[in-house]
Amino acid sequence: MPISTVQTDAAVEQRPALLGGPPAVAAETVPDDLFTWPIITEEDEQAVLAVLHSGQMSGFDVTKQFEAEFAEWQGADYVLAHNTGTGAIQAALYALGVRAGDEVVCQSTTYWASAAPALSLGATVRFADIEADTLCIDPADLERRLTARTKAVVVVHYCGHPADMDAVLAITEPRGIPVLEDVSHAHGALYRGRKVGTFGAVAAMSVMSGKALPAGEGGVLVTGDRGMYERALAWGHYSRGQRELTDPELVRSSGIALGGYKYRMQQLNAAIGRVQLRHFDDREREIRAAMNRFWDLLADCPGIRGHRVDEATGSTMGGWYNPHGLYVTEELGGLSLSRFLAALEAEGVRLGAGINLPLHLHPVFRDVDVYGRGAPTNAEATDDLPVAEGIHARTFHVPWFKHDRAEVIERYATAFRKVVAHADELRAGDAGNPPGFGMWPGLAPEARP
Repeated sequence: MPISTVQTDAAVEQRPALLGGPPAVAAETVPDDLFTWPIITEEDEQAVLAVLHSGQMSGFDVTKQFEAEFAEWQGADYVLAHNTGTGAIQAALYALGVRAGDEVVCQSTTYWASAAPALSLGATVRFADIEADTLCIDPADLERRLTARTKAVVVVHYCGHPADMDAVLAITEPRGIPVLEDVSHAHGALYRGRKVGTFGAVAAMSVMSGKALPAGEGGVLVTGDRGMYERALAWGHYSRGQRELTDPELVRSSGIALGGYKYRMQQLNAAIGRVQLRHFDDREREIRAAMNRFWDLLADCPGIRGHRVDEATGSTMGGWYNPHGLYVTEELGGLSLSRFLAALEAEGVRLGAGINLPLHLHPVFRDVDVYGRGAPTNAEATDDLPVAEGIHARTFHVPWFKHDRAEVIERYATAFRKVVAHADELRAGDAGNPPGFGMWPGLAPEARP
């Protein structure tokens, strides 16, 4: 074959599929189990069947075994399993003493359950901005959101990335403000060699089926304080409360859940959680190797950065739940994120833009009267969070590899490299990000609160 023909074929091979080249990732080359989650085996099935045959789906024995094993794994004194992560967060806020008239500070860019449970306790949420690189709460902005009414701070280890707990605690501890760690995105993550969820006064996390630690559905509350454990128990675990409470005032109220909630974890989920926990560390190591391989292959690519930690510091990503990349449009000549993702989709890599939309712009946290009290339920709206408001155009999903398969991961990395290398040509057909990009559905750009 003539040399000129070989060179031409090679050039075509490297052109983005959107510009006429072949896709880097053909569907038939992707193993069926590369992205399958959760991983369910006969061990999970037998554990569930054992609960079914016992007829004790609503009992406590399997759940208490799960709690004890989770406590040992987490390094915690007290663990209380819940039916959802949302319930665990609400119970944690109650255990911290959050009541009517109080304020809770939380980052705006997070799933609503990190903040909304405060409303049911009569509290107001003040939102803080995030750091553009970690996507976790910005300690400097957190500090300026604190008031005399601040009762607690919710720190979210967002998309698996540990928050800067040293900086956060340096702000909250001198003021006597307790921290609730939301670990829903970061099971098993380390911050400077120590597991997240062990820094604050209490931690809560979801273990629903999509999370890095999946139990089907459920939540876990973790604390080192017996009093907080008992308050959470009294809040939504009435049957157990009658047997485990020691605080005289809580004992007096036992028999009826203080919050009027029934939050116990169903034992089918506890059974799954026990099996999944048993295999978590091995599976997490495999995922970490795969995700670091992917980002190492793209380390020199302009325009994109891995949302990950420097493991040399002793920190790790927690199961890499909901993995993301950071988009630097300026390094690609202003190529819009929408056009960038369209080019990747043509390569066989179908991803979405952005992360959770900013909560401080949603009507529920601005003007909705949830409880019919004649005024907005969230008493004071938050403004001036520039990073949270613009982050949708600067973040994108990346494949969440569950197995470290070098050849396949290389194909995905090749897709990104092809698109980045031809950013100049791709700009020619770039219509920019669409109107309303990064805004809550139903809220037009001009209708920003």
